[in-house]
Amino acid sequence: MADIDIHHLTDRYVAVWNEPDAERRRVAVRELWSADAVHVLQPPQELRETAAGLGFERFVLEARGHDALDFRVTRAYEEFVAPGTFVFRSRSHPVRLHDLVRFNWEMASRDGDAVAGVGLEVLMLGPDGRIVSDYQFIEG
Repeated sequence: MADIDIHHLTDRYVAVWNEPDAERRRVAVRELWSADAVHVLQPPQELRETAAGLGFERFVLEARGHDALDFRVTRAYEEFVAPGTFVFRSRSHPVRLHDLVRFNWEMASRDGDAVAGVGLEVLMLGPDGRIVSDYQFIEG
């Protein structure tokens, strides 16, 4: 496993979701995630309840590979950051255990400190230090 500064890694991770330049965002995705990496999102509770009402016992969203990850990050940027409403930022100090990194993040209003959402990220790193699995839990 590559010697990784997890603070730098998590700062880069959060920064990609705030990146306004599409080309820099695309490059950052390829630098952060391996080519076949997967981003798995546990949707917020209200979406899980809606899915359960439709008969889906398990509702998880996945994006796999650079193109899908770039699309996922871009859509989040376009919906939350580009309008000037929110910004993503780290919420707590990351913790590493072997090839796993855990940290919290928040989506806060750009014009103040009001927090609109928080989440937990669990990253599994490959031998080259890039993310191979990215598990995101929306906590509120």
